[in-house]
Amino acid sequence: MSINTDLVNKVTAFIWHEADLLDHKEYQDWLSLWNDSGLYIVPTDNNETDYEATLNLALDDKDMRRMRVARLESGESVSAGAASATVRMMSRVRVLEESTDQVVVRCAMTLNELRHGKLVTYPADMEYILTPTDDSYRIQRKVVKLMHADGFLRTVSFIF
Repeated sequence: MSINTDLVNKVTAFIWHEADLLDHKEYQDWLSLWNDSGLYIVPTDNNETDYEATLNLALDDKDMRRMRVARLESGESVSAGAASATVRMMSRVRVLEESTDQVVVRCAMTLNELRHGKLVTYPADMEYILTPTDDSYRIQRKVVKLMHADGFLRTVSFIF
């Protein structure tokens, strides 16, 4: 097995950057990480792969991502009334595929949320399809496979 450590380091730095933007509620900068045709997906069934034909917690295209961010920034959303503090821990970054057009990456995330004095943890497997740019990447697809996606999920005042 040959591992391109330069590539792993580069995609890891990108994923860490995205996590930091979300934890610090820098949503406009987060939006700029995306391709216009990109999809943000949080499925209810982690075995499903046909996301557009099944129920999801989120299936956001460009317009839906912008509307989600607008609700979080404006406080119009019920869930944004008492916005959460979050800390993400990203690990186990693995490049699954690499071509000149895209890099497919899988990693682990533990998202810790503090809201109303209660700490809740959301473990997830993450899948990214990244398209290379001159000096970084853009997100073409981000799939958040929550370990407890089919169970009870509180009102969420953040982006996974």
